[in-house]
Amino acid sequence: MTHGDRNPEPAAETPGARGSVTWWPGRGWLRRSVIALLAALVILTGVRVFVADVYTVHQVSMSPTLADAERIVVDKRYPGEGGAAAGDIVVFDGTGSFAPYEEQGSTLSHVARQVGHWFGIGAPPQTYVKRVIGVGGDKVSCCDAEGRLVVNDSPVAEPYLSEPATASSPASRTPFEVEVPPGRMWVMGDNREESVDSRALLGAPGGGMISQDRIV
Repeated sequence: MTHGDRNPEPAAETPGARGSVTWWPGRGWLRRSVIALLAALVILTGVRVFVADVYTVHQVSMSPTLADAERIVVDKRYPGEGGAAAGDIVVFDGTGSFAPYEEQGSTLSHVARQVGHWFGIGAPPQTYVKRVIGVGGDKVSCCDAEGRLVVNDSPVAEPYLSEPATASSPASRTPFEVEVPPGRMWVMGDNREESVDSRALLGAPGGGMISQDRIV
């Protein structure tokens, strides 16, 4: 503008100067990727909470059926209205029952196991895998003259054991006779010699019975 100009021309507008936000070229793909990732996490969370989840076995108590470090898929809709049934394999939270038999470890180790479980490389703390032997109303005892478990006066065939039960090698070295209360279950590992299960809790409060509400 020269001296005396009354209508100066406006200065040329610099591209991208309007407003306070400048969008970088190519940023749209990043925004779309973040949205897609969040949507995938929401869907995955819903599946793992309501449909199915993956657990890693950290025990030898279910061998030979399930090996240590084996990964299993758990149906989150189980057991449904009918409840658990004898012969089922269940994953349950042992807090307050089986947990005292396991070394507790630090809070940090518990958090690490929770995170590991989320990524499918571990099981959350205090989670156990056992086989249901009896449910509410069942009378379970060990053993008959042939070394077999007896449920409601009938011997139980257990083809999942590594060796058939016999009089000299019974299905359990620990004798017991129990009646399962409603809503609870008597559980045992398939590897009877190495399993900490309902038998180990006979003298504890609850008598070794696990609430079906603890099934995960």
